[in-house]
Formats: sequence, structure tokens, C-alpha cells
Amino acid sequence: MPSPNWIEIRNLSYRRSPTRWIFKDVDMDIPRNKITAIMGPSGCGKTTLLKLISGQLQPEQGTVRVDGIDVADLDRQGLLALRKRMGMLFQSGALFTDLSVYENVAFPLRVHTKLPEDMIRDLVLMKLQAVGLRGARDLMPNELSGGMSRRVALARTIILDPELIMYDEPFAGQDPIMIGVLLDLIKRINQSIGATTIIVSHDVAETASIADYIFVLAGGHIIGRGTPDEIMNSDDPMVRQFLRGLPDGPVPFHYPAANWQADLHMERS
Repeated sequence: MPSPNWIEIRNLSYRRSPTRWIFKDVDMDIPRNKITAIMGPSGCGKTTLLKLISGQLQPEQGTVRVDGIDVADLDRQGLLALRKRMGMLFQSGALFTDLSVYENVAFPLRVHTKLPEDMIRDLVLMKLQAVGLRGARDLMPNELSGGMSRRVALARTIILDPELIMYDEPFAGQDPIMIGVLLDLIKRINQSIGATTIIVSHDVAETASIADYIFVLAGGHIIGRGTPDEIMNSDDPMVRQFLRGLPDGPVPFHYPAANWQADLHMERS
């Protein structure tokens, strides 16, 4: 019987430099077919976590298992096979600027399948219809608004019906109407294809409105975990600082540095 978790992370440690740990002995379970949000202040490692899950980075120690598979143990072919089961919506959208909307969405099908053209056409139009942009199929990326670009990128992300969909700051730079559209799309897609969904976001209220479970990261550790209600009512000072947007607190405003007066004196000398 498969594990109820699609991703299981144990004792994960990763660092950017000998002294700067992004994660230190982190344990995390991402349940199947649910929407899990990863939140925390800038630089806490949210996007890095997505790269560790997809095998773009290797942990210093510990394991990242995706559907029971240790990602670090995979060779190139095994990693490519696993990534075919994943979809990633990048913060920038990352559309190919010289391809039309239609060809952008069709691209994964052309690379990873040998489907006939008429079937590719049907699948592309179905996904564009799902995100409300079937009528924009002949437009080029430079003719799209920011919200439209994000929706085209989402159609491309789901074209292979991935088992895992990862969203990296999907609401960044979007107006309130488009945030509402994206929230609805993420929820409906999760339900319709039964995907496991991970959302990395700074948008606390919006993300909490659709998440089943939330992790809050800071200082290389998980400082909060639970349902949206549990997180929003947390008594932990670091979690409360993040949720309320306080500029200073347990997560300091200043990056670690030498004494301010000593630094000034050093510059003059």
C-alpha cells in the first residue's frame, strides 16, 4: 500500500557556504492529492526546497523521497523519468518568446511524447480552455498581459497531467482579480486531475484560503506546521511576525554583520 505522503523529507540539510545553512535537519511530509503551502521570509529556502525535490540540487545530508524514490540516488535517465511526473510553474512564467501560445503549451508534448498532431491539438486546446485562453492560442508572449502569461504557463505546466505540481510564487505581481483567477484555477486543477500540489508564496491570506496544510520556514528550520486555522492562530513569535508582516522581531531586520561603529571606524582607517 503506497504511503499517504507523495514526498517524504528526512534530516534534510543543505548549505550555500560553509557557514550559511539553508536547511538543518528538516523533516517534512507532503500528502498526496492535497494542496500544501510553503511559506516564510525571503531567503529562507522556499525555492531551494523545490529544487531539492526536483533533483536540481543535492542535499548535504538526509533524504528527499518522491513517491518512495530517493531523488539523490537517481541517474540522469531516472531523474528525467521522475521529472515527467512533475509540473513546475516558474515565477516568471518562462514562456518561449519566439513561440506562440499554442506552441508553448504544445512543447512538452512534442518533447516527451510521440502523439499525432491532431491529438496534440486537442490536448492543447483543452488545457487552454481550462485556463480561459483558448481564444489567445495564436498570440505571441509579448502580446500577453502578465496574468495571461501566467495562465499560459499554467496550461503548459499541466499539459502532461503531472502527479505533482509545484508553484513558485504564482501570485507575484498580479492584480486582485488575477489572484482570484489563479486561486480558483489551482484549486480546480488539483481536484480535477488529483495532483499533489505545492505552493511557495508570500501571499498569506490568499494561499491559506486554498491550502490543506501549511509549513512556515525560517532560519533553516520549520517554525510552524499545521492546517491554515492552526497556523493563523499560532502563538509562536516567529510565525506571528511573518503572518503579520512585522519588520523586526525573532527574524531580524539586519543581516548578520560586524559591530556598526567598528565597521565605520574600519572604513575611515
